[in-house]
Amino acid sequence: MKRYLIALDLDGTLLFDWKTISPNTINYLKQLNKQGHEIVIATGRPFRSSEAFHKALGLTSPIINYNGALITSKNDKDFPIVNVTIPKEWVIRLFEENQTIIQNAFGEVQDDIYLFEDTEEIRPLLHYFNGASLTTGPFRDILHEDPNGFLIICHEGKAPLLEEYVSTTFKGDLFARNWGSRYNYVIEIYTPITNKGKALKHVADYLGFDRQSIIAFGDAHNDIDMLQFAGLGVAMKNASEDLKLHADDITSFDNTEDGIVHYLKEFFEKQSG
Repeated sequence: MKRYLIALDLDGTLLFDWKTISPNTINYLKQLNKQGHEIVIATGRPFRSSEAFHKALGLTSPIINYNGALITSKNDKDFPIVNVTIPKEWVIRLFEENQTIIQNAFGEVQDDIYLFEDTEEIRPLLHYFNGASLTTGPFRDILHEDPNGFLIICHEGKAPLLEEYVSTTFKGDLFARNWGSRYNYVIEIYTPITNKGKALKHVADYLGFDRQSIIAFGDAHNDIDMLQFAGLGVAMKNASEDLKLHADDITSFDNTEDGIVHYLKEFFEKQSG
């Protein structure tokens, strides 16, 4: 049977909720792994917040974090680590020139967190566990290394102003991604070379998979490049309409209904038939 690399986003895709994979999904993906297929997690989350799912699935593959800004493998000392960062001077400037529209912000250097102000409201976004350190204060004083990612929480209705600032000030050297929906006040800052498509290519090349042997699943804007790179890019039923426009196919079930399992079972049945 042909071996496939199966790339999975976490939130809204692999996960039933923000911290759970269904037992049915775990069991089925473990079966695929034993059959020789490679399962790779590709998420916007930090490593500290994705390692538990990697362990739950019994994986030894690399993990793609921060949408491709950090790619590591604890199980393979020879794996060529990818560590893409944003110049700290840029994010400090961005923050200081927009303080009237910014409520809070934090940057992350691998698994360590650098936060402007520690509040109850910001805690759910931090994923502050699994050995991470937390440093708070003005970024000019605390941010001494270039971060892998930078997240900004804007005051209500002010996110478009920050998006425009990034676009006009950095002219393609930095991008601003609005999380949208109920998180339309959250802006993610990233570089033009930070995307899951490039990250997936790096992992696939190392593991020896060509594009036509890659299946990728996602649900949001940050998954577009990954679905476009894969030989088969699949949007979840619950995915954003924007992502569905870039997908080769769409699951018939959403992330709370074991959508990945239903899709892959049908896919492999067709392959064997």
